[in-house]
Amino acid sequence: MHIPDGFLNAATLASTGAVSATGIGVAVRQVNHKLKEKQVPLMGVLAAFIFAAQMLNFPLAGGTSGHVLGAALAAILLGPWAATLIMACVLIAQSLIFQDGGLLALGANIFNMGIVAVFTSYFSYRLITALFGESRRARLTAGFSAAWISVVLAAVAASLELAFSGASPLHIVLPAMVGVHALIGVGEGLVTAAALGLVLVARADLWQVRKSRRSEA
Repeated sequence: MHIPDGFLNAATLASTGAVSATGIGVAVRQVNHKLKEKQVPLMGVLAAFIFAAQMLNFPLAGGTSGHVLGAALAAILLGPWAATLIMACVLIAQSLIFQDGGLLALGANIFNMGIVAVFTSYFSYRLITALFGESRRARLTAGFSAAWISVVLAAVAASLELAFSGASPLHIVLPAMVGVHALIGVGEGLVTAAALGLVLVARADLWQVRKSRRSEA
């Protein structure tokens, strides 16, 4: 899903870059205002985990492969603004160190994976748990579903950007991207649910922090 340089036109680069820069600016203010002290180390741990997890590819049909995105896990545990900062840091590091995603396309990649994926997963999770409760099963099911949705919608956003830039017709790039990432989303959902299950067992207090933050909002 990392878009390299040379695929997006100037208008798409400028618009997604502006939205991403604005989102990061708002995220910095929100995190400084709302993040609790005990959650700061978790931001670093999640950033390191997501960075490492994105380096590991798993095979898919047709010889393709995918990797964990991590946006849903960060958004569910820390909220969307902290997750946006985590994803932005990971994507910037990948672009600079591993050339995974272009520098000029960094704004588009942050928009797709750090804004679209983060906020769709966060609100999907909130909606599902509001409908079905916050039992362990409901939380894990919501985590799986939110992660799958985030990957698919991020792929839709990337497809639209490529189509608007003239890199590929929408009727070709959209089914191709969504089809592959629907499979990737299954892996993303399983990893997210497993990680959330581990947190519920080992650090259930983190869920209490998230609940207290929602009640204060």
